[in-house]
Amino acid sequence: MIRIGTRGSALALAQANWVGRLLGEEAELVTITTAGDRDGATGDKSRWVSSLERALLDGEIDIAVHSAKDVPAELPAEFELLAIPAREDPRDAICGARSLAGLPAGARVGTSSLRRAAQIRAAREDLEVVPLRGNVDTRLRKLAEDQCDALALALAGLRRLGLEADGILEELVPAAGQGALAIEARRGAPRLPQLVDPDATACVTAERELVRALGASCNTPVGAHARPIGAGRLELRAWVGLPDGSAWVGDRLSGPAAGLGTAVAQRLVSVGAGELLEQAQREVNA
Repeated sequence: MIRIGTRGSALALAQANWVGRLLGEEAELVTITTAGDRDGATGDKSRWVSSLERALLDGEIDIAVHSAKDVPAELPAEFELLAIPAREDPRDAICGARSLAGLPAGARVGTSSLRRAAQIRAAREDLEVVPLRGNVDTRLRKLAEDQCDALALALAGLRRLGLEADGILEELVPAAGQGALAIEARRGAPRLPQLVDPDATACVTAERELVRALGASCNTPVGAHARPIGAGRLELRAWVGLPDGSAWVGDRLSGPAAGLGTAVAQRLVSVGAGELLEQAQREVNA
């Protein structure tokens, strides 16, 4: 029996049940309420994972299932990422419209993501970005209630809930780990090879390496998306900007998976990413 720790949202439960099926053996889901669930806080990503980590330490669960984009780039020493399973589509999606380009000037686009908000503003400064929080169902209900004209959110979350988007936001660079799951355990836990997808692991590792090398936090708008291009090589696309979208830098680089995240981070820093990250942090904290 493997006890799988998960948050209690519909999306988290769908993800954890999928992992349970991959394990191919008897598994028990254990629902944990996190600090982020209790207060809906934005900010430090550890608010979404720390309660699950405490359950790992206390022996209440054997593994924790996270959305990889919610897992901080640096883990406490007691833990490790045991596996990255096959990845769902990592792109951002739009509901309520076919595209950003098709929205009229002044249209309201709802999102709970600082990264999405910054990139939407960079792409279309004439749009109004409005904060829209809650789980996927809650945000879709707010769209239906006309609290916004369109909604930006992760395509993977929609698909895991059996829903579809109206369009894909190709111009946005996804968050590091978006569309992937991260299986966390206490360091030294038994391996679970049936959960490991080599391509997803390489891509998410490169994306997390980039975020770590930049010293970025969840209070800074950063996008990172890697894709396999064959022969152990990846293409890594990255974006760093200010929350209002008024300044940003981007890059795209192909190469061997090992060290690619660091290489892209260094290129971004050479053209001003460090200063943008510092300014973004000051603006968010103001």
